[in-house]
Amino acid sequence: MQLFERKYDPVTRAVVESLPVGRDGKCLELGAGAGSMSYWLAERVTEGGVLAVDIDTSRLDAGRAANLTVRQADITSEEFEDGAYDLVLARAVLEHLEDPDALLARAARWLAPGGWLVVEDFYYLPAEHAATAVGRTLVGGYVRRMQEQGADMGWARHLPAALARAGLASPQVRLTPAGPGQSAADDELIGLRLRQEGHALVDGGMVTADELADFMGLLGRPEGRDMTTLMVSAWAQRPAG
Repeated sequence: MQLFERKYDPVTRAVVESLPVGRDGKCLELGAGAGSMSYWLAERVTEGGVLAVDIDTSRLDAGRAANLTVRQADITSEEFEDGAYDLVLARAVLEHLEDPDALLARAARWLAPGGWLVVEDFYYLPAEHAATAVGRTLVGGYVRRMQEQGADMGWARHLPAALARAGLASPQVRLTPAGPGQSAADDELIGLRLRQEGHALVDGGMVTADELADFMGLLGRPEGRDMTTLMVSAWAQRPAG
């Protein structure tokens, strides 16, 4: 989780910093994970507050800030106060939901007039276009496994249009490439995930042990550099009127 935060927190923070959320802002983070963004938001809205929500709150520390509240909840069914939040953030969450558009519509209601919804999810580029033969096999296997677990690896492409359908104004978008060789953090994160999850790909017959080892061996080498995913950062505003 720390590697994920190191790679993506600067991107998310830059988006939030571009928005006019004041020190008295009320923020809601859906799927707060280990809490790095909620803690950062709490430092920014010192006269406001942050509600960090996750189905598993074991990695969240409610004592990190006096204006931070942690709530254990399933965001697919939990309701929050309509018109209450100046910022709602959801990162790497909606692609795992059965009906992400329904959650977007509900989150739009939770925004105060003029409030902002920021959503970030991952769009996986076609595995058959990977830069190496072993990359084509391994990325394809990884995507199939994620799909079997219920993730929609293409949903992030819909984000700007989905925000507009939810009644929000002027959707904006920013793309951040990820993959082997994109950064040292990318290589560390990919290596860690494959050490933790690679056996499941091998056991499921999606890749061989030799293919997994070959892919791991290319991490950090120029000939293994690739762009396998795009993090789609999209944000839009609830009309003030």
